[in-house]
Amino acid sequence: MAAEIVNPRSDSADTESADEPFDPAFALHRGGKMAVQATVPVRNKDDLSLAYTPGVAKVCTAIAERPELVHDYTWKSQVVAVVTDGTAVLGLGDIGPEASLPVMEGKAILFKQFGGVDAVPIALATTDADEIIETVVRLAPSFGGVNLEDISAPRCFEIERKLQERLDIPVFHDDQHGTAVVTLAALRNAAKLTGRTLGELRGVISGAGAAGVAIAKFLLEAGLGDVAVADRKGIVSRDREDLTPVKRELAELTNRAGLSGSLENALAGADVFIGVSGGTVPEAAVASMAPGAFVFAMANPNPEVHPDVAHKYAAVVATGRSDYPNQINNVLAFPGIFAGALQVRASRITEGMKIAAADALADVVGDALSADYVIPSPFDERVAPAVTAAVAAAARAEGVARR
Repeated sequence: MAAEIVNPRSDSADTESADEPFDPAFALHRGGKMAVQATVPVRNKDDLSLAYTPGVAKVCTAIAERPELVHDYTWKSQVVAVVTDGTAVLGLGDIGPEASLPVMEGKAILFKQFGGVDAVPIALATTDADEIIETVVRLAPSFGGVNLEDISAPRCFEIERKLQERLDIPVFHDDQHGTAVVTLAALRNAAKLTGRTLGELRGVISGAGAAGVAIAKFLLEAGLGDVAVADRKGIVSRDREDLTPVKRELAELTNRAGLSGSLENALAGADVFIGVSGGTVPEAAVASMAPGAFVFAMANPNPEVHPDVAHKYAAVVATGRSDYPNQINNVLAFPGIFAGALQVRASRITEGMKIAAADALADVVGDALSADYVIPSPFDERVAPAVTAAVAAAARAEGVARR
């Protein structure tokens, strides 16, 4: 399977009228962004007899007798299903499965471009968690891994957990874990730049959705001193009676300082702000953070704290945008993570594999570390190989590799 840009086709109806200006986004997407490409030739009857009948029967029989051979004689161990229900697409929200397809195609070509991994977009016409789980379980024999994408919280947590329990291939919700891996890598380097360790830092996360919950848990697993998470109603704390089961669990793990009230209250004296929610943080709240603070305002297209404001008070500033330094971009993580997992036929992606990915990503920066360079560019050709190798090694060390 090959992912390739398809040139605009003149045989389809134009989205724009003749009176409207040319839009390169529509031109690039015409006909879709992907195509299937054969990896073997079928030029004559001999090729046909090998690629299809009767030659294919020998391979089918061998796999029937020894199911593990499916990894060697099909595409299974080289391809990922990118699965969505279209309920939490980028900043667009619940736009449905059809409207999500351009994003899923984009995700698939990023897998190929940055990790050498083939991927197939699968948009499901259901938002029922059980139906999604059952559908993916039935599709799983065709794939070496499952990347869950743009599924709204809190359903995304249950869907990922149950699929991980039922399948023996990696299942990874990138909105959660990809974001967490890249955030940890940037935070490690920011701490290194300022002569501190993760254990000395207190963080605040704005947003208790998929990304916010995953980042909080992952940073604590990696050794962050403390972190408080705020949703629309304020800090997630044990004294709140309106918490969902996911947030109740989060309250038990986070906010060791026992803070309550608003996001602004939590930011007073904090070392790290991580925004994955949208909205705007008042400048006065940013000014109240500890000296040498880090501001990772990752909402797109409008960061929770504008970089110009953040730079007044913070030692390191990162966003989710490509037009500012230090872009926290999931594409730095998921292609290499899946490439490493598939390389060793891992049965799952562990916390250790994710931490190894974050460490490898941080190490790419090396001696070039600076306030404007705590995380590498997605176009740095060292990124995917470094993450792939680290993840594969961690999988072997943790006993989840099968080759």
